Order: sequence, then structure tokens, then C-alpha cells
Amino acid sequence: MKLPIIAYGDPVLKKKATAIEPDEYPNIKQLIDDMFETMYAARGVGLAAPQVGLSMRLFIVDATPFDDDEPDLKDFKKTFINAMVLDETGDDWAFNEGCLSIPDIREDVYRKAVIKISYYNENWKHHEETFKGMAARIIQHEYDHIEGKLFTDKLSPLRRRLIEKKLNDISKGIVDVDYKMKFPAAKKGR
Repeated sequence: MKLPIIAYGDPVLKKKATAIEPDEYPNIKQLIDDMFETMYAARGVGLAAPQVGLSMRLFIVDATPFDDDEPDLKDFKKTFINAMVLDETGDDWAFNEGCLSIPDIREDVYRKAVIKISYYNENWKHHEETFKGMAARIIQHEYDHIEGKLFTDKLSPLRRRLIEKKLNDISKGIVDVDYKMKFPAAKKGR
């Protein structure tokens, strides 16, 4: 089932998400399937639970679209539950990022090249892994979501001021998207 994506301006996107226990969410696999369906329908490569209105430490990634540039990303599809970044290393590198909660805005964001992360997969099996390149970037972007941060928070004050009107328009629903969204400041009855 495709879920509506929460737009910029909703408080759930700025709240640090809570860790979850296996018995709290017996239908977590269905939620994960729904999140993948939602992400694919919106042509994304990652989606975090806060982006579908759930303040829990869960996100998904599928970096396969980048496998032409990085062949190890072929079939790179993962679920991260209760993730904790253990280390970020390497040089900062810029990439033009976007976000399903902030449609039609893309900006260069600097991130570390390598990330070490601890997490549980969809079967509650614990992993501690190191990722590099585009996989590390996508994971860091989604991890920021469960920490209550958006890629726009990493921009300079000047860049943020330059896109402020666009951000306000997004929160009001004044944006053209071809996937279902919930807009926090949209006038009812539109």
C-alpha cells in the first residue's frame, strides 16, 4: 500500500525518532513493504519512517539506481531498524541531494565518504557494517531523518534564505508532485 509522504514543515520531520522493540510492531514487515512501495512509486532511493508520519527509528534504502557508477550497488536494498552511526570518516564530498519530503528542491550537500553503522534488519538480526560512496551518502541522508534533521539543515544560512519561499510553498501544498503527500500548512478544502 502506498503511504502519503509527509511534506516539509511537519513537526514529525524535526523530531528525533524513538527506538522500537520487536514486540511493539508485529506487522513491521508489512510497514517495510509499504514503505518500499511508496518509495518506488515516488522514484526515491531512501525513505525514513518519519517521512510517512511515524516517529520511529526505521529507514529503507535501495541504491541500485547508482550501480552504473558503483557496480557494488547492484541489488543494494536494505532495511535499517534502530540504527546508530558509530563513525563517519574520509573526505567530505558534495552531491546534489533531494528529498521526497521536499520535492523540486535539490542542493549540494557535503557528507563524509565512509560510514560505520550498527542496525537491525527486517528480521531483527543485528549488523555492524561500514559503507562507502553513494551507499554511505544515502544511509547518512536517511539516518538524518530519524535524528530529526533534513538535508536543508546542512545548507548555509544564505542558501536556506534563497530557498525559503519554495520551502514555505511546499508546506502549503503549492508544489507539483505525482505522488501522494500530506502538507502541514495546506488550507483545508483545496
